[in-house]
Amino acid sequence: MRIDYTVSVKIFLAWWKAFRPLSLSIALVSCGLGVMLSYYYQKFVIINAVLVIIAGGLLQAGVNLINDFFEYKQRKLHDKIPELQLFGATRNLVEWGIFLTGLGCFALVIPIGLYLVYVTGIPLLILGIIGFAGGYFYTGYPFCYKNKGLGVVFVFFLMGVFMITGSFYAITGTISKEIVLISIPVSLLVSAILLTNELRDYEADKSHDLKTLVVRCGLLTGKILYILLVLLAYIVSIILFFNGLFPHLYFIFLGLPFVFLSYHHIIKPEGKRKFAIPFMMIHHIFFGTAFIATYYLNSFSFK
Repeated sequence: MRIDYTVSVKIFLAWWKAFRPLSLSIALVSCGLGVMLSYYYQKFVIINAVLVIIAGGLLQAGVNLINDFFEYKQRKLHDKIPELQLFGATRNLVEWGIFLTGLGCFALVIPIGLYLVYVTGIPLLILGIIGFAGGYFYTGYPFCYKNKGLGVVFVFFLMGVFMITGSFYAITGTISKEIVLISIPVSLLVSAILLTNELRDYEADKSHDLKTLVVRCGLLTGKILYILLVLLAYIVSIILFFNGLFPHLYFIFLGLPFVFLSYHHIIKPEGKRKFAIPFMMIHHIFFGTAFIATYYLNSFSFK
C-alpha cells in the first residue's frame, strides 16, 4: 500500500496523540523520586539510576499506546483517527502500528529489567511482572480493570507506590517502610490525574457504557474525591515532615494555583473541561519536582 506524504503526517499525528508525551512526566516523577531517595540515603548507583529512568519512560509510553489501541478496538474512546481522515486499510495500519510500538516499548524494558534484577534481586522481577500486567490490562482483555472502576485505585500503586519503591529497590537492592510512606503523596496525585481524566470524559464514557469510577459513583462524588486526593497529598506531606521523613514543606505549595485552575475547568459543563488535565499534569510536575528537589537540597546537610 502506497502512502503519500500527507497521509504519513496524519499517521504520525494519530500515533503521537496515542503516545501522549506529556503523560511521560508521571513515570519520570515517580522514577525520579525513587532515584533521588537512593541518592539521599547514600546508596546511589548511577548506571542503575539511568536505566531506571529509561525503563520507566518506556513502560509509560507502552501503556499509553496499548491502552489507546484497545479502546479504539472496543470503540470506547473518543475516536481521534477519523478526525484525521484515516479510514479502511490506512486506519487498520495506524491501529496496529500503535499497538506494535507499544509492545516494542515493553520489549525494550525487558533486558533493562533483567539486568536490574540480576544486580539487585528477585523482588524486582515480581514488581516488574505486576507493572507489565497492570499496564496491559488497564484496558486490555480479559480484565480491563478501567471498566470495573478500579483505574484510579490501581494507578495509585502501579504508577505511584510500586514505581517509586521499585526504582529505589532497583538501585539499592533494599526497601523500607519509610520509602513506602514517602511515596504516598506523589502516588495520590497520580490517582488524581486519572480521576481528572475520568471527570473530563464523564458524559462520553457514560455514553460508551464505560464503567469508570466516576461513571459508577457520579460526577459530584467524583469531584469530592478529586478534592480529597489533592488534600491528602498535602496532608500526608505535612505528616511526613513532622515525622522527620520529609525535609522541608516550602516548595511543594508552589504548584497549588494549577490545582485551582484544573478544578475551575472540572466544574464546567460537558465539552469545556479539556484544560483540566493539562493543569493537573502541570501541578503534578511542580509538586513532584519540588518533592525531588527538597531531598536533593537537603542531601548535602544529611551527608
